[in-house]
Amino acid sequence: MALAPQSNERRPCMDDIYDYLHGEILSLRLKPGDKISEAEVAARFGVSRQPVRDAFNRLANLDLLVIRPQRATEVRRFSMREIEKARFVRAAIESEVLRQAARHCDAVGAALLDAAIGAQERAIAENNVDGFGALDYQFHETLCHIAKAEFAFDVILTEKSKVDRLCMLGLSKEDRMPELVEDHRAIAAAVKANDPARAVELGMLHLSRLDKTIERISVTNANYFEPPES
Repeated sequence: MALAPQSNERRPCMDDIYDYLHGEILSLRLKPGDKISEAEVAARFGVSRQPVRDAFNRLANLDLLVIRPQRATEVRRFSMREIEKARFVRAAIESEVLRQAARHCDAVGAALLDAAIGAQERAIAENNVDGFGALDYQFHETLCHIAKAEFAFDVILTEKSKVDRLCMLGLSKEDRMPELVEDHRAIAAAVKANDPARAVELGMLHLSRLDKTIERISVTNANYFEPPES
């Protein structure tokens, strides 16, 4: 497991360790099934095991780590059942967010959406996959803000994180960033036009883009997935 070098500037805290490991897992530098040692992480960051344990627990709550007493902690493999559940919840929440965003969008909201799309286009021009992933989150957060439902992003964030490693595989292997930003552009146009039905239709199309990626990866990288439930 590759870990960041220790810094002499200040002592890392639990949030630093969490942020680093979260990034490693979502970027697939830590792959599904990889084992991760609490003691090793603590030693490399120069901290006690408690903040590492807290970071591990936080990641486990997001279904990104599997912690088993007296056994090695490992990066959670994909679960088709959990993917289905996450996408069902996210579709329900995002549908309402898009309806409300389309109803409430004004000139200020339109400017925020235009800025978000512009930033994504720059990330594509720079082939910045990690940056595009962060901007994807920001776009959905902006929609929640325009919808006056900032609280909804907490739910979206939790459910989105469960499948974002698959999104990263899709981005890096299929170069899908242009397709996704085109989806975002169309969604933004519907929201700015105050057209709730069209915004929801386009939002659900956007969520469906991952279907083929999931199907392909479940075949080509079957070891990334948990065995199907009997």
